[in-house]
Amino acid sequence: MKAEDSREVLIFPELFNGESVTAFFTGKEPGVETEKIARIGGIDKGSIYTPIQQHTSEIIIVGSDPSPVVADAVLTEREGLMIGIHVADCVPILLYDRGRHLIGAVHAGWRGTASGILMKTIKTMVEKFSSIPSNILVAMGPSIRWCCYGVGLEVVEAVEKTTGPGEYIIQRDGKFCLDLPSANQHQAAIMGIKPENIWISGICTYCEHERFYSYRFSKDRGRQGGFIVMVSHICPR
Repeated sequence: MKAEDSREVLIFPELFNGESVTAFFTGKEPGVETEKIARIGGIDKGSIYTPIQQHTSEIIIVGSDPSPVVADAVLTEREGLMIGIHVADCVPILLYDRGRHLIGAVHAGWRGTASGILMKTIKTMVEKFSSIPSNILVAMGPSIRWCCYGVGLEVVEAVEKTTGPGEYIIQRDGKFCLDLPSANQHQAAIMGIKPENIWISGICTYCEHERFYSYRFSKDRGRQGGFIVMVSHICPR
């Protein structure tokens, strides 16, 4: 699907090509405007669900009750229900289990990463829905990268405690720089996700603050997001 507005930034991860989902990440335009997101997804605006995000490690499974609750990860088996999360430097993560026909959306800032929210989401998929990690696709949208994300030692230690050793922290000019997508990629691998089933956009929201909201750059309250919806049922593989 192509953007109708020339200002729109829409990223459709090729990882989901050929799958029974529509999944995309947005920029400042269309942002997270419900009517625009519904148009892009080809659904009614009443069929979009986003949680009340508070940098928690809470996961909501959305069934027949679509009431918003505090959570930073969403899972659903409902076809036609688009789920999503809002971000402005944090990592928007979309998941699809091709075997169980299950989708997820995760908001992973440094606190969520330190609490292992992606790992907990994958664990929930396995325990509650009998997902097999090798069937799960994981896409990570634009977020702040280590080129622009200097953090304190307490953040480094919190993320390392959960994630273990890995190439997601570098030191530059005596400062620690954290790469949230790489940390979450490492966590996904720990949970058994195949390397070829993990996609990372590579875009830094701080570097490209003209196209994406970056709270660290501007302290703006604007948000872009990641959204996913199952468009038709397929038989489990």
